[in-house]
Order: sequence, then structure tokens, then C-alpha cells
Amino acid sequence: MGYTVGLDITDVFRELGRIDLGETGLDAVVARVAELAKETVPGAYEVSVTLVRDGGPRTVASTGEPAEVLDRWQYDNHGGPCLDAAADRRTVCVDEVAAEQRWPGWPEHAGSVGVCSALSAGLPIHDRVIGAVNVYAKAARAFDADSVALIENFAEYVAVVLSNADRYHATAALARQLRSAMESRAVIEQAKGIIMSQRRCGPDEAFAILSRASQTANRKLRDVAATVVERAQRP
Repeated sequence: MGYTVGLDITDVFRELGRIDLGETGLDAVVARVAELAKETVPGAYEVSVTLVRDGGPRTVASTGEPAEVLDRWQYDNHGGPCLDAAADRRTVCVDEVAAEQRWPGWPEHAGSVGVCSALSAGLPIHDRVIGAVNVYAKAARAFDADSVALIENFAEYVAVVLSNADRYHATAALARQLRSAMESRAVIEQAKGIIMSQRRCGPDEAFAILSRASQTANRKLRDVAATVVERAQRP
């Protein structure tokens, strides 16, 4: 079958590589992955991306209602190709939905939305987050070896995006914590300087005065220091 659709696969991943996660956001990136997979994988009818976190599985992106309907059935019934692919981090291919026997009830449900074959590629992520990229087709035996390799490439890309997102948000959180710590230190030093000037004392005694005030008022040291600075700045 090969890659016979209009998009060149090199261009597809070049486009994905240009996406700035900090500006675009994780949901928008994953949604674009689903769109490109639908446009690129031969025979694709609808595409979705499943993520399984502490709160359970959910569809974070889809190209249409049929994909969401099939995903929800699997979540509600705790079984199906997308959940098996996610749990085992492998690729699950259903060549003929009508003949499938692994998940009772799922073939009838898939047939009700016109899906005759399915392909799910697990995300190769080795942490608490698991998931899969899911492709649904209207024709039986819609996916050949090229399709499998292609959807596995998309799954690998989603895994990289998720890993980068985790690192991005962890770095951003650390930066906020450091900034807050520096701001707290700055205001405490200002307050110490004010107390040293008012009490004619050294830095250690000024800090001790701040600490006692913090304990007595049951307030954070930074908040007490901010009050001292604010009062000193009043006319």
C-alpha cells in the first residue's frame, strides 16, 4: 500500500519538529498529531490519542466523534485495543472488527459507527503516564506494514512531546520556586536592614527579632518582613 496520500512523511515530521511546546501547549500539539496521522496513514477514518494517568484513561485528542465513541466504550468496559496497546506499550491491530473476539461487545459497538478495522500503537514512555495513538478505518484489513510503522512513528513522537512537556513544566515550576525564594530573601534582607537602623543592632539580632515576630504572630517570615518594609516606606 505504501504512503500514497498527499502529505510527504518527511514534511509531516518536519512540521511537528517546528512546534514550540511553550507557545502551543500540549493539547494543541497532540491534536495536531492526530490530524496529521489521519491525513497521512492510508485508510484512516478517524484518529484519537489516549492517555492513562492517575485519574484513568481519557481521549486527549481526536479527529471525530466516532473515535471518541469507540474510546469511551473501551474506557467504560475496561478493555479494547487502545487500552491493551497502552498497558503493554505495543501495537495492537484488529484486521477485521466483525471477527474480533478479545473484547466482547466491542465489535458490535465499532460496527455501529462504521469501523471495520483498528490500529493502536502504545506510547513508549517508561513512567506513570501510558497511552496510545489509535487509528480507525471503515475498511477491513485497512492497515499494512507501512501503516503500522507510520503510526508507531507518530506514537514515538507523542511520547517525546509528553516527556518534553513534563521537563518543560518541571523546569518552569523550578524557575518560579527559585524566583519566589529570591524575592523572599530580598525582602527579608531589606527588613533586616531597617531593623538594624532602627534598633542599632547587628544582622544576627535583626534576624532574631524578625523570627520572634514571625513565631508570635504565626505568620511566614517573608510576610512579617514585607510588613516591616511596607511600614518603613510610609510617609
